[in-house]
Amino acid sequence: MDKLIYTAMSGAKHMFGRQAAIAHNLANAVSTGFRAEEHRLRAVPVVSESLPTRAFAVDASVANDMTPGPLTQTGRSLDVAVQGQGWLALAMPDGTEAYTRNGSLEVNVNGVLQTRNGIPVQGDGGPISIPPDNTITIGADGMISLKPTSGAQNTVTQVGTLKLVNPPETDLVRGADGLFRLRDASAAPVDPNIQVASGYLEGSNVNVVDQLVNMISLARQYETQLKLLSTAEQNDRAATQLLATR
Repeated sequence: MDKLIYTAMSGAKHMFGRQAAIAHNLANAVSTGFRAEEHRLRAVPVVSESLPTRAFAVDASVANDMTPGPLTQTGRSLDVAVQGQGWLALAMPDGTEAYTRNGSLEVNVNGVLQTRNGIPVQGDGGPISIPPDNTITIGADGMISLKPTSGAQNTVTQVGTLKLVNPPETDLVRGADGLFRLRDASAAPVDPNIQVASGYLEGSNVNVVDQLVNMISLARQYETQLKLLSTAEQNDRAATQLLATR
């Protein structure tokens, strides 16, 4: 009886958590470079000196769907999309690195290349500075070249290279800010094999249809958990009546 009650009770609780994760995925169905989040549940026994019959359903793991999203051409020189596997490195304020697939970049008032959220992009020698009055070109290898908009317009200057990395997906964890980091908070090495497409952005990899189907399935599973709790209550009443008549 304990196993039924506690598994159903904790299972119903975690269904809400999975529903919240699906709602978060759907809210980011059009977010650039977003990776869908997945939750997996399993039943485990409660280890204690007493009540060995109890079991809980727990959120066993939180996984991230690393499937690349579709590429959309924007024609904007500061938009880049990582082709295949790989990440853009960002220089965080605390000195660590974070990784993103959102390649919608801009130059701030100080000339620093950054994300739309104001986080500097990591280059081969640190953050990348872009002098004013230049046309920016980003090569397939992440090399950033500048051509003056006035004066000697045939002069091309290379100011840095985007740091492109490809750490093992199992070593990456998603932070509260939506960015990924290595579990040990170290910096991933540069991967020279990663290519980017300039003038493109990668869309979210969230499959809206699948997420809606999962949401309906979770609602039905939640109803099942409540029915199990009701069944346990009925069984308890029946057992109480049998004992009372003896």
